[in-house]
Amino acid sequence: MSPRDASDELLLPLPVAAVQEERPSEIECEVMRHFELYRNSLLRYCLSLGISVHDGEEVIQEVFLHLFEHLRLGRPRSNLRGWIFRVAHNLALKQRIADQWARYRMEGTETQAEARSDPSPTPEEHLSMAQRQRRLLAVVGALPEGDRNCLWLRAEGLRYREIAAVLGISLGSVSASLTRALARLSRADRR
Repeated sequence: MSPRDASDELLLPLPVAAVQEERPSEIECEVMRHFELYRNSLLRYCLSLGISVHDGEEVIQEVFLHLFEHLRLGRPRSNLRGWIFRVAHNLALKQRIADQWARYRMEGTETQAEARSDPSPTPEEHLSMAQRQRRLLAVVGALPEGDRNCLWLRAEGLRYREIAAVLGISLGSVSASLTRALARLSRADRR
């Protein structure tokens, strides 16, 4: 075979089937729709559980991989929003524990306050709003973890039943937690 023959062989057209792109399956389309709907809410919720943005993004990817597998296996589609938040909750808690162990092993080369502080000053025109926000965040931070989780999930638009399913608690416990949390926030906001 001459060099010319070899180059001609390389220019032969590929079969049409090899050139066509694969179209996403119905399950892939459904997962993508849920991703678009819930990604931002899930990230905010993961961040409220105390993990970094990077780890939150990783958790979200895991959630949607689990969702794909869940749907591929033909498991129930009822209350997928609650199911998605429940999986995110569990994965974020696992990540938080892993982060705590990593910090413990590093023996605290920097303090938590240094790691979380924002070096940029608060603009003067937002001083009043910033003070209110700090006061409310301090109240939220002082809430028991269960009350705080209920509050964050409610802020993300989940209904009481969905919150109960995500956290594995009764509907009455969700109601009591939210009542306590909102009462504390109301008292702090009046100051």
